[in-house]
Amino acid sequence: MSNFHPAPHKTADALARGPLPDTSAPIDAALCLPDSAIQALCEGRARDPFALLGPHRLDDAESVVRVYQPPAEAIDVHDAASGALLCRLQALQTAGLFAGRIPAQRRYRLRIHWPGGVQQETEDPYAFGLLLGELDLYLFAEGTHQALGRCLGAQALKLDDVHGVRFALWAPNAQRVSVVGDFNGWDGRRHPMRMRVEAGVWELFIPRLPPGTLYKYEMLGPQGLLPLKADPMALQIEMPPRTASIVADPAPFAWSDAGWLEARAAARGLVHGAMSIYEVHAGSWRRGLDWDQLGDQLIPYVCELGFTHVELMPVMGHPFGGSWGYQVLSQYAPAAQYGTPAQFARFVDRCHAAGLGVILDWVPGHFPTDPHGLASFDGTALYEHADPREGFHPEWHTAVYNFGRNEVRAFLIGSALHWLEQYHVDGLRVDAVASMLYRDYSRAAGQWIPNRYGGRENIEAIEFLRRLNDAIAERVPGALTIAEESTAWPGVTQATRYGGLGFAYKWNMGWMHDTLRYMKHDPLWRSHDHHDMTFGLLYAFYERFVLPLSHDEVVYGKGSLIGRMPGDNWQRFANLRAYFGFMWTQPGKKLLFMGGELAQDREWSHDGELDWAALEHPLHRGVRALMADLNRLYRQEPALHRFDHDAEKFRWLVVDDNANSVLAWCRSADSAAPPIIAVSNFTPLPRFAYRMGVPAGGAWREILNTDAALYGGGNLGNGGWVAASEVAAHGQPYSLELTLPPLSTVLLRHDG
Repeated sequence: MSNFHPAPHKTADALARGPLPDTSAPIDAALCLPDSAIQALCEGRARDPFALLGPHRLDDAESVVRVYQPPAEAIDVHDAASGALLCRLQALQTAGLFAGRIPAQRRYRLRIHWPGGVQQETEDPYAFGLLLGELDLYLFAEGTHQALGRCLGAQALKLDDVHGVRFALWAPNAQRVSVVGDFNGWDGRRHPMRMRVEAGVWELFIPRLPPGTLYKYEMLGPQGLLPLKADPMALQIEMPPRTASIVADPAPFAWSDAGWLEARAAARGLVHGAMSIYEVHAGSWRRGLDWDQLGDQLIPYVCELGFTHVELMPVMGHPFGGSWGYQVLSQYAPAAQYGTPAQFARFVDRCHAAGLGVILDWVPGHFPTDPHGLASFDGTALYEHADPREGFHPEWHTAVYNFGRNEVRAFLIGSALHWLEQYHVDGLRVDAVASMLYRDYSRAAGQWIPNRYGGRENIEAIEFLRRLNDAIAERVPGALTIAEESTAWPGVTQATRYGGLGFAYKWNMGWMHDTLRYMKHDPLWRSHDHHDMTFGLLYAFYERFVLPLSHDEVVYGKGSLIGRMPGDNWQRFANLRAYFGFMWTQPGKKLLFMGGELAQDREWSHDGELDWAALEHPLHRGVRALMADLNRLYRQEPALHRFDHDAEKFRWLVVDDNANSVLAWCRSADSAAPPIIAVSNFTPLPRFAYRMGVPAGGAWREILNTDAALYGGGNLGNGGWVAASEVAAHGQPYSLELTLPPLSTVLLRHDG
C-alpha cells in the first residue's frame, strides 16, 4: 500500500462544518459519542483520546472500534493474522469519524481509503496499551533517570510485532499534545497523545512510521494553540533553517573501539598522562566538510601534530551558526550541517582507531528562545525560570535552565551521558560554568534574586553540577569533564564527597589572560610585568588545570596569536615560538585553538576557514614543526606531564630576573625519569654565559630550542649539551653556563 501524503491541512472548524458522509444504513447508537466528545475531537481539544478512540469492549463477545482520521472517505477493519475483512466502519456524526463492531480482543488492522483512491494500511495507534514503564516515569519525575535518550523522544522500535515509532514528550501543562508530520498532513487532530499524569509525559505509538520521518509536536497550551515545537529529545534533526525533528535510525553502530574504552577506563582521567588538545570548529577548519571528510583530513592532521585529543566546539543541533554552536536547542542530536548521527559515530570511532581522544563542548547553562524550541515549551516556563531575573541571560539574550527542577536536571544529565555512552566521546568541556554558579552573573544590582540564604551562589546549579559529575564517574569510568570556570570558585576539581564540584579539570583562564598580556608588551617594558608569567604558579596546584589558548582569544577584535606579538616579522614569530615553549613546559594540560599552530595572521571567522596558504611561508611552517616537536616531547618525557598537579615536582630556578626577562624552572617525575629544565628569554637580546643553578651535576642535553633554524630561528644555542659545574647558584648545588638565544625557550634534559 502507498504512503499517504494528503493535501494541505484545512482548519478543524472547516472540516467539521463539511457535509456529513452519505450512508444509507442507520447509525448504530452503541457506536456514537456524545456531542461534547465529538466537538473536542474536531477542535483538537480531546485530552484523553484513548477514552474515545481505538477498541472498547461492549460485552464479552464484541468490541467497538472508533477511528478519527479526517478527511478519510472509508475505513475497513481486517483481522491482523489472516487479513480477513472484519467490517467496514460506519461513518458517524462528523467527517472523518468512523466506528464499527468487531469480535472482542481481536487484533486488527485498518485499511484507510483517502481521497483520490489512495489507500493506507496500518495498525490502530489507539489499540496499544501504556508504553512507558512506571519505573521510567518515576525516575524521570525524581530527576534521576540517566538514559532519557532511549526513553523519551521518538524511538523507532517493534511493539507487539509491529514496527513503528514510540513518541514520548514531557509537557505537563499542555491541554493536548499531538504528533504531526507529513504522514498526517500536519493535522494535530489525527494523532493526539495520551498523558501519563503521574509524570506529565505524553505518549503515543504510531505504527509503520519509518526512520527518516519528519515530525513535530502540536500543543494546546493553557492560553491556546502554541507554535509547532521540535522534539527536545530528538536524536536527529533537519538542516537549519528547517526545524523539524527526524525519527533516527535505530540500527546500532558497529563500534570497533573496545580496546580504547578499556584503556581509557584504566587511565583514571589522565591525571598522570599527557593531554594536549586541538580545539576545532568543525565548520571552519576547512569549509564544506562532513564527518566522513573530516575523518579523512582532520584526524591525520591532528595526529601528525602530536595532539592527544581533539575538542569540538558544540556539535549539538543549534539553529544559528553565528553562535558557533553555543546556543543549543537539540541536546541529544548532532547538528545536521556535518552529516547523520551514524557519520558522527564513525568519526569518533576513527579518532579512537588513530589513538585520538574526542572532547565535546557541552552547554547546559542556557538555551536560545526560538519559537520552535524549549522556551515556554508547553505554554509555561517549563525548562526555564518564569522570573526573568532568574530565567533570562541579559548578556547572551538566552533563557536559563531551571536547575532546581527534577525533570530539567534529568534532561541535562541524560544529555551528557547520551554523548558519552551512545557516541563514546571521551569527555565534555562544560561551557560557561561561572554563569551557572552565580545568580548575579552579568546582572546589575536589583536584577537578580538571592538564594534562600541571601547569597549570590546558585545552590541549585551547584547541586546539578555535582550530580552530573557523580553520574558520569559512575557510568562512564575514565570520561573527563572540564569546567570553563573563570573565577576563583574553590574546589572545582575536588571530589564531590569532599565538597567540590567533581570536575576532572578546569580551564586556567587567569594563566591565559596574564601570559597573553605579558607577551603583547614590547620586550623593552616586559620587566615591569614579570609577575604576569609567574603569578599563575601561586595557585597552579590548587586545582587540576588545562592551560587554554582557546577560540575566545582570537575573535571579537582581539586578533590572532601571532598578531599579538610585538616587533618586526622575525621577532613576532620568535615571540610566539618562545611562548609555545613556555606553555608546553608549564604545569597543566594543554589546549590550542586551530590556526594557532599555523601562526595564522587573520583573526578566526566561523564563516571562513584556516589560512592554509600560510604554510607556503617558512616561518609559518616552522611554527607548525615546533608544535609537533613540543607535543612529541610532552608525551615522551614523563617530567613534562606525569606530576602536573604536584607542587613538589615543580621548582623555579630563576624567577626574579626581571631585568633580563629570563625565567627558568625544573620539572621532575621520579627516579626512573630524568628531570627537565626549561629556560625562556623574553627579550630580543642573546644572553651569553648566563649562569643558572641546577639540581644535579653531569651533562644536560639540549633537547629543544625554539630558536632552531628548523623552526625559523637564528640557530643560536648550546651545541647540543652543557656540563654542570660544582658552582652553586640560585640555591642549587650545581650550575650551567648557558647561551640563551633571543626570544626563545630552551629545554635541557639531565643525562647523568
